[in-house]
Amino acid sequence: MDLPAGILTLQRTDRWVGVPLCAILTLLRRIFECARRPGPHQVRRILFVKLAEQGSTVLAYPAIRRAIDMVGRENVYFVVFEDNRFILDAMDVIPEGNVITIATHSLFGFTLSTLRSVHRVRKIRVDAVIDMEFLTRFSAMLTFATGAKTRVGFHTFFGDGPYRGDLMTHRLFYNSHLHTSEMFEAMVEALTRDPAVLPTFDFTPSASQPLPKFRPSLSEVAEIDALLRRENPRIGSAPLILLNPNASDLLPLRRWPAMRYVELARRLLERYPDLFIGFTGSPAEAVPNNRLADEVGSSRVIPLAGKTTLRQVLVLYTRSEILVTNDSGPAHFASMTPIHVVTLFGPETPALFAARSPNAIALWAGIACSPCVNAYNNRQSVCRNNLCMQAITVNDVFKEVTGIYDSLKRTTSGN
Repeated sequence: MDLPAGILTLQRTDRWVGVPLCAILTLLRRIFECARRPGPHQVRRILFVKLAEQGSTVLAYPAIRRAIDMVGRENVYFVVFEDNRFILDAMDVIPEGNVITIATHSLFGFTLSTLRSVHRVRKIRVDAVIDMEFLTRFSAMLTFATGAKTRVGFHTFFGDGPYRGDLMTHRLFYNSHLHTSEMFEAMVEALTRDPAVLPTFDFTPSASQPLPKFRPSLSEVAEIDALLRRENPRIGSAPLILLNPNASDLLPLRRWPAMRYVELARRLLERYPDLFIGFTGSPAEAVPNNRLADEVGSSRVIPLAGKTTLRQVLVLYTRSEILVTNDSGPAHFASMTPIHVVTLFGPETPALFAARSPNAIALWAGIACSPCVNAYNNRQSVCRNNLCMQAITVNDVFKEVTGIYDSLKRTTSGN
């Protein structure tokens, strides 16, 4: 399970180009900021840098809400890769015009849009930037280039992670025992503290964090109903369970063996004669995912991969009962809707990355070598055989799904 060439190129560039650039920028910082002792000051405009991984953006929602409470919705901004802005629009947490995007389709486009983004941030005069990326060098350089007086980000104090210079005014220790959403919230709180005492500060994240809510329009719901009827006229208002066999290209080790989704679908259809199963996925995953749908061999299976927009997927979640998915963005998107989610974890731990919804269940085998990827190893692994995912059996998932579904049926019949 090797990484795609594009991802490897970005990671190698971040390492071989990023290290010397971070060192040079650190030297410049010490020359030009040596006379200025940063301290807590009045923050008027806050910029978040969270370039990739839309699922983590959902987890950042409590932090964004905290920033809004501090400076107002109109004064919160976000820099994100162009392909990942969708979830911010769906969350509807800050004005669409406050989302600044960076193109990634070509090196020239990437460079040009990065420069434009920096120019816009400087023009806005953002005075506080929060770098939410996990120890990447590009985000640290981008944060420094904004010229903001206050810059919050993770720092490697004792060589305990990838070197990315000393570019932050408010340096935090990446706590690998704290859930990601809580770590993001702590970063916003750091804006109120004297950087001289950081990374130590007496802050306890909220026990109950707010969740983003997705509310489709009536026309969007009707559109999804029409799509389902077009793909399978028999469905009507029958209950629907979704299976999402994909995982992001960033970490293909997160994939559960594909044929287990087929076996799971067959067993669910056999147990529940009224049930329909939908296979979802992006356009890039349409061929393999829809092939899995065909492999089930049932007229109550609907191949949906590549047939919906990302927003339509969210609407689809509001129409469905349960989603079974590998650890990836859809698990977090679904947490914005009432659907119940069963997420399969392996190379990463649900203790840090599980969706925060009360309707979310994480399955994790917890074998000795898992989790094997984290912020400190640049989320790479020597593993080429994901035994952690293979250790999750069809019986394990079937038990969880049937337990949820039977409970939902009892609730419905009781009403």
